[in-house]
Amino acid sequence: WDNADFSRGVGTTFYQEFSTLNTAKPPFVRDVEAKIRRYVKSSYSAAWTLKITWEKAPVYAAWTDTRKTITYQAVLTTDGFRSYILMLYQNGGMQWDYTRLTSTNVLIGYT
Repeated sequence: WDNADFSRGVGTTFYQEFSTLNTAKPPFVRDVEAKIRRYVKSSYSAAWTLKITWEKAPVYAAWTDTRKTITYQAVLTTDGFRSYILMLYQNGGMQWDYTRLTSTNVLIGYT
């Protein structure tokens, strides 16, 4: 996500923090817990979760083209011992034209 460029006033970034230690969990956190339980096949109960959303983010350098934007999220969560990240992309995946980037060895996710 380091190639997003908000310098032209297109797109926005926002976040929401969920501190759920000893409190009722909102539906979003319960959904995150369910996904983690399904993916790693173990019990998980979130103590803290952070949702970051990049909405209609144009590719760097935005001064060349702000028409192709993407929306994506990173959800970080921990139970105090184990930590996870969910990376969520808009339906259809990455919409930027990676062939126009200065580096074409791009990937979605992390290594």
